[in-house]
Parts: sequence; C-alpha cells; structure tokens
Amino acid sequence: MVIHKYKIDDRDFYKVHVKDRTRFGVQINRTRSGITSEAKAKRVELNLRMELKAIKERRSSYVWEDWLTECLDRMSLEFKNSTVINYEKNLNKWVTPHFKGWRLEDVKKRDIHDIIFKKTTNVSDNTRETLLKQIRRVFNIAIDDQLITFNPAKGIKVKVAKVKKKCLNSEEVKILLTEAFRIDHPFRYIWAVALMTGLRSGELYALKWSDVDLENSYISINQSWTSKNGFGPTKNYDNRSVPISSELSLLLKRVKLSSSVNEEYVLPRLKSWRFGEQASILREFCKDIGITEIAFHDLRATFITQMLIKDVPVAKVMKIVGHSNIKTTMVYLRLIAKDVEGATEALDIKIPDFNYSNNILNFE
Repeated sequence: MVIHKYKIDDRDFYKVHVKDRTRFGVQINRTRSGITSEAKAKRVELNLRMELKAIKERRSSYVWEDWLTECLDRMSLEFKNSTVINYEKNLNKWVTPHFKGWRLEDVKKRDIHDIIFKKTTNVSDNTRETLLKQIRRVFNIAIDDQLITFNPAKGIKVKVAKVKKKCLNSEEVKILLTEAFRIDHPFRYIWAVALMTGLRSGELYALKWSDVDLENSYISINQSWTSKNGFGPTKNYDNRSVPISSELSLLLKRVKLSSSVNEEYVLPRLKSWRFGEQASILREFCKDIGITEIAFHDLRATFITQMLIKDVPVAKVMKIVGHSNIKTTMVYLRLIAKDVEGATEALDIKIPDFNYSNNILNFE
C-alpha cells in the first residue's frame, strides 16, 4: 500500500511512500508525510512517481573524454604533478581511443575487461594493474558525483607476480660499509645513513642540516625529492622523527667536518644520484664485493629487518620508517630468515641414539 493513514491527537494524516528501481537495478524511493487529506496524498503520490521516473531516465551529461578532463583538473589540486601526468598519459593512450564519445553510464564491465586484457598489448601485468586502478578511480569519482551508480571496473582483477624483496644480513652490511669506506666510494656516506635510518632515497636527498638535531639525537623527516616533482612532501604526506644512534651521531659529525661551512644539505649532491642511477650503482658494487645484489631501496628493507631482528617492537619500527599500515611492515618479517640462517644449530637438543634393530615389535 502506497498511502498510509495515521492519527496524531485524533487528527487524520496521510503518509506516501513510493519506490522503484533504476535501470542499473538500484532501488530508489521517496516519502512524504503530514499530508492532511487523502486527495492531497493521491496528488503527492503522482508527483513522487513522476520524480522517480525522471531519475530512472536521467542520463549523465558527461562523455568519457570530458569527464577525464574534469577528473584530471580535480586531481591536480590533490595529487603530485607526476601522478596526474601518469593518469593523463595512461588513460589517454589506452582508454580514450576506445571510449571517446561514450557516456559514462554506457560503459560496461566487459568493456573495461577488454581494454585491460585485450587492448593493452606488449605491457607488463604491473602496467595493467596500474591502468585498472586508474580507470576505477575515475569511475569512483563519477559515483561520488552521483553521475552513475555502479563502477564498471569493480570486480576485475589483474594477477601480478609478487617481486621478491631483498636485503642484506648483518655480515653483508659490515662487508658493504667496510669496502665502501676502504676505497672512499662516492656513495659511502649515503649508504651508511640509509642503513642507519631507513630513509627513502628521496628523503635522504632532501635531508638538510637544519633537520638534524644532534643534541637531542633525532632527525626530522619533513620533505622528499623526486626527479619529476623536485622537492615536496614525503610519500605519505606525514612528517616523522628518526632517532639518531651513537654510531650515526659520530658518522654525521664526520660528514659535517668533511662538508663546506655553508653546506645546506647533509649528503653529497652526486650527479649520478640526481639522475636516478643509485640503484644500478649499488647493485654493481654488491656484485663486485661478493654480497647479495640489492637495489638502493633494499637498504631500507635491510634497516627494517635488522630492527625487527633486534626485537624492536613493530609499532616503533612503523613509526620510524613511516608505515601507516602494519601489513606493509609485516612483509619484512619474511626476510628475517636470511639473517638467522643456521641459528638453530645452537639448540642443545639431541635425538636419542636408539638401536632400532633391537626394538622391533613382533606381531606373530
């Protein structure tokens, strides 16, 4: 029943409740109450039904390319410039040629599936996964604006093989630093500070002496650097403090003495570092000295695993390295086995030396 009669202080009132479903299958409804006569209630019912009909027939005024432009404009106010450029490049390359002129509500799940798995050629699964996330975000914004009610990219998944993380064990850390300082490698101070702080490459590059408080033994991390964006906020947009150990304090004082008096930045401004060659340089050096071949970011993984091995609480490790999700930190627990290999040999547990030939049960 659409019209319901009820009483308040012995007076009759009417309530109208109508409902329907959009062509997307989403239920829509409208309710009005406090109507003073049945005749008025019937007129309200008619008006509400007409309102729901208009909603059902409503079509988005946006076609794909216009909506993408709108989304990119909004993202430019929220995200880094390099992120917006990446969205624009990927979506205009792989999606716009197929969806140009399409209204948002006309895009179906199968259309997204075809783009991800059939139209994108000669690309990695990582690229496909990134493209899918970008498409999904664009349609999520449309949902937030009530232009559509369902995201056609929802439920589509790209299986990506997980990249095995690497790190150095404590002995390899000693070898790396010993050899680097022995030959005065240009990256020696950078590698050492990375191993003792867990800072990302961009955070190390942006580190200033004004961020270092040797008296109170902590470093303030408040900015980062990338070749695309220059100086800006950290990865998670959060500032944090990293404690300075006694060994790191000695190293920083040593770096300070070797720097010019008016030097603003803590670590040397190497051209190869600025041009993004730090990963290959470290990997090649590790190969030359016979230790695990790691990339620059693996120095951060090494710091985290060493902290966990030393029984530093996970919450403290997260705070120091700037992890907002515990799942990110827990990934590094799998790397700990590399450093503790052979440790169980110290267990003083022996298996009794039975003479099994004398302990055979006779079932005859």
